[in-house]
Amino acid sequence: MPTSYFVAATWDAEAGVWVSESNIPGLHVEAESLGEFEELAMALAPEMLAENVGIHDARILIDFRAQGAREVAVA
Repeated sequence: MPTSYFVAATWDAEAGVWVSESNIPGLHVEAESLGEFEELAMALAPEMLAENVGIHDARILIDFRAQGAREVAVA
């Protein structure tokens, strides 16, 4: 069992969604906005930790990361 957990959001430009990478077993998130992604990830992470890792009645720190490149027009 890892001593620390992370959820990383990576922008998939082809699909137009943020996609998760995580060391929390069973956690998979896809969302169109970063806000929605974070909300889903933070709602699902405790459930996945309880069901798949056996962690109960604990406060766990999750390192949340996001990365992606966006094109902007400069006038």
